[in-house]
Amino acid sequence: MPAKPPHPHLPVREDWLALHQEEILEPALPIIDPHHHLWERPGNRYLFDEFRHDAADRHDIRATVFVTCRAMFRADGPEAMQPLGETEFVNGIAAQSASGLYGTLRACQGIVGHADLTLGDAVAPVLEAQLRIAGGRFRAIRNNTAWHPDPDIQTNPIRPPPGLLREARFRAGVARLSGYGLSLDIWAYHTQLPEVIDLARAFPDQPMVLDHVGGPIGIGRFAARRAEVFAEWRQAIRDLARLPNVTVKLGGLAMELGGFGFHQAATPPTSAMLAEAWRPYIETCIESFGADRAMFESNFPVDKGMCGYAVLWNAFKRLAAGATITEKRALFSGTAARVYRLPPPC
Repeated sequence: MPAKPPHPHLPVREDWLALHQEEILEPALPIIDPHHHLWERPGNRYLFDEFRHDAADRHDIRATVFVTCRAMFRADGPEAMQPLGETEFVNGIAAQSASGLYGTLRACQGIVGHADLTLGDAVAPVLEAQLRIAGGRFRAIRNNTAWHPDPDIQTNPIRPPPGLLREARFRAGVARLSGYGLSLDIWAYHTQLPEVIDLARAFPDQPMVLDHVGGPIGIGRFAARRAEVFAEWRQAIRDLARLPNVTVKLGGLAMELGGFGFHQAATPPTSAMLAEAWRPYIETCIESFGADRAMFESNFPVDKGMCGYAVLWNAFKRLAAGATITEKRALFSGTAARVYRLPPPC
């Protein structure tokens, strides 16, 4: 089978996205977007101006959390310290946004950065350096852990080794996070959720965040097995939700990985179409974790290959239509503010 390209994400087609526009639902609802990226890649630029353009699209986006994507890693110096370049870069964007010159949005108010946890105890100087240069914004660590034996199932430019979540060296690094007040973001596919459960049980006092609803796969060998995958994924989500140190991010379903295929249509999806397709996954997560341990996320620009930012948040608002005001505040901003220690929206 052919290997995935260096950047295995759907291409963003602005002209295609422009074919469908919607009125904003609940425009006064405050939102903290707890998961987006910024990068400069060949033929793929998504920096502050591009994100600001999306976030200014009439939803009330108050603040965001940047999640590591190997953006601006240092080209020189010790390999363990090269991720500091990304934090320096993002902290500069956060300072730019915090100036108020670009409106009320506070982009990158929290930073989820990278430090190689397989360094074990030796990761401590990296964590200390990250905290030192982040201007008080460093909140969590994420490593590249999403893995499947099928080479066509790949969502990261650099393929991680298998079984990383169970590896002793990785876990020795995880053990150092709590001493620095850092949480752990985990991106794993549904086939890896037993490993996530085992890790969360091994570190009951370590806050962990499961990204992208736990990555139910809907492509490749799983494309014709959606009901089977859903049942397996749902049981693992319910088991994981019993562990109080774990929170879940509600999003990432517009990646090609999910197999929903909206990007193949002549026109982009409406928020109603997205909500209908994603409802079983989002509702399962909210029912299992509760609103105070779940948060909607954009995962932009990765998910932008399948839908626009305004439409995405409209879909989330449709999915939360039956929630109470208190639950909506948690899902759209409160949980993110608590988990990533951000000021709550006024």
